[in-house]
Amino acid sequence: MVSSKIQRYAAKLGEAEVSRVGIDPITLTDPDITVDEAYHIQLENIKKKLNEGKKIVGKKIGLTSVAVQKMLGVNEPDYGHLLDNMVIENGSTISCETMLQPKVEGEIAFILKKDLKGPNVTVLDVIQATDYVVPALEIVDSRIQDWKIKLQDTVADNASSALFVLGGKPTKISDINLELIGMAFYQNGEIANTGVGAAALGNPAACVAWLANRLADYDISLKKGEIILSGALSGMVVAKPGDTFAARFAHLGQVSVNFK
Repeated sequence: MVSSKIQRYAAKLGEAEVSRVGIDPITLTDPDITVDEAYHIQLENIKKKLNEGKKIVGKKIGLTSVAVQKMLGVNEPDYGHLLDNMVIENGSTISCETMLQPKVEGEIAFILKKDLKGPNVTVLDVIQATDYVVPALEIVDSRIQDWKIKLQDTVADNASSALFVLGGKPTKISDINLELIGMAFYQNGEIANTGVGAAALGNPAACVAWLANRLADYDISLKKGEIILSGALSGMVVAKPGDTFAARFAHLGQVSVNFK
């Protein structure tokens, strides 16, 4: 039975997404809220969207950077669900009017060829379960006003998920070194930042293993065919109308998106 508190906060976040008006941080109005409660708030809104006809196409991992974890005072990543209405075609254009306060980051996406169910999933298990990887852009957005988030806030808000773009070329993990693969992230043709695979928990595959094991707490598995966004390789950049973003990865190719 879902508690009234979880239902209440799930409804507030759902309303904020529709109205595009951010809410006060949940951790401000309810300082004692737990991470587990926050995940149940997330799941409540995911169930609602599934009931509306949307489909889960994968998962995303956030807070994989040690620097960001320290900023939020946490010692582990978080995760959210990816739905079919979040997919944006490579090179296409997004209207800022459909979002609250978008930011963009570059990462590596894993496409699975078999299920992964924790606990005890290893990096080797992830490699063996991966069909291929591609470059990705994640457009994150917060339904919490002014991005004033703590871990519980972003977890409840589906890990600040919004949209994502897949690009480049499907590449087998055996053809690359995930830890050393480099990325250059461009905003309007100028380098905004750079990153490397090791920036995500030392290895993006380690992020996917963490996710599979964390999901076991809620009896959820990663499914064959799912897309797993493994975590940002560099910092988020604020998106404004007129901006163009591109991430170029060694060996994987390029992915881009525009804003209007």
